Amino acid sequence: MTTTHSKSTERPASTANGILMLLVGLLLMVGGPAAIALDPENIVLVVTGILVSVVGLLLLCGLYSLQPNEGMAILLFGEYRGTDRKTGLRWILPWYSRKKISLRVRNLTSDKLKVNDKRGSPIEIAANVVWRVEDSAQALFDVDDYQAFVNIQVDTALRDITSHYAYDHGEEEAEPEMTLRSDAEDVAARLRDELVGRVKVAGVAIDEARLAHLAYAPEIAGAMLKRQQAEAVLAARRLIVKGAVGMVEAALTDLGDRGVVDLDEDRKAAMVSNLLVVLCADREAQPVVNTGTLYG
Repeated sequence: MTTTHSKSTERPASTANGILMLLVGLLLMVGGPAAIALDPENIVLVVTGILVSVVGLLLLCGLYSLQPNEGMAILLFGEYRGTDRKTGLRWILPWYSRKKISLRVRNLTSDKLKVNDKRGSPIEIAANVVWRVEDSAQALFDVDDYQAFVNIQVDTALRDITSHYAYDHGEEEAEPEMTLRSDAEDVAARLRDELVGRVKVAGVAIDEARLAHLAYAPEIAGAMLKRQQAEAVLAARRLIVKGAVGMVEAALTDLGDRGVVDLDEDRKAAMVSNLLVVLCADREAQPVVNTGTLYG
C-alpha cells in the first residue's frame, strides 16, 4: 500500500485594509454604549447597543499587522485559504485563524561534521548557507518544522558531497581530479544544486552555499601536514633542478659559441656536475682555486 503526499501551493489571500476596519470597530464600540446611555430603560435600545459593541469588538479581533518580508497564512477550520503578503495593518474575519511566517533571507552555519572523504580520510567540514522561504504554504503545511528540516538537509548534503571528493590531490593520481580544497567554488556550486533539490519540498529557496570550514581531523592532521610540507619541498626541488639544468645548458652553449674554452666530453661532464652542485646546493659553495694547468 502506497501513501501519497499532498503538495500545498501558496496563493494570495483575500483580506481588507486594517485602517478602515479599525475605525469602523472603534466607532461601533463607542456607539453601542452611547446608544444605551440615551435611554437605559429601553430594552430594545440596550440590546441593540450591546450587539453593536460586540460587533465592534469582533471587528477589532480580526486586525493584524505585517512588516516587509512577512506573510500571514489564513486558515478556516484547518483549510488553507491563502497567504497575505501586503504590509501594514490588515483585517480578516475574526473566525479565520492566522499563522505568521518570516520571508526574510536567513543565514545558516552548520555544525562541524566529522566525515570521511572519497579516499576514506577523516576530515572536518562545515557550510554556510543563505536561504529564505519562497512558498509559505509548503513551508508551513508540507513539513513538520521547516527550519529543522533545512538544518538536517544541509548536514546530509555535506556528507554526500564529501563522499564524492577527496580532500586534496594524491601522488598516485594519473589525471587531476576535483578536490574539496583546490576546487572550493565548484564544490560550493554542487552543494547549492543538491540543496535546492533537497529543500524544494519545504518551499525553501537556496541563494548561496559555501564551505565555511575544511580541515583534516585532529588524529591525522599532523601526518597530513608533514606530507604537505614534503610535497612542497619536492616541488621546490624540481623547480630548482629544472632551472639549474637550463642555466648549465646555456653556459655550455655560450662557452662553445664564443670559443672561450674547448672541453672534451669528460670535462664537460665534470663541469656540468660542478655547476649543478653549486646551483642546487642548500649552502653556498666554497671555491677551489686551481693553480696548475687547465686539467691539472
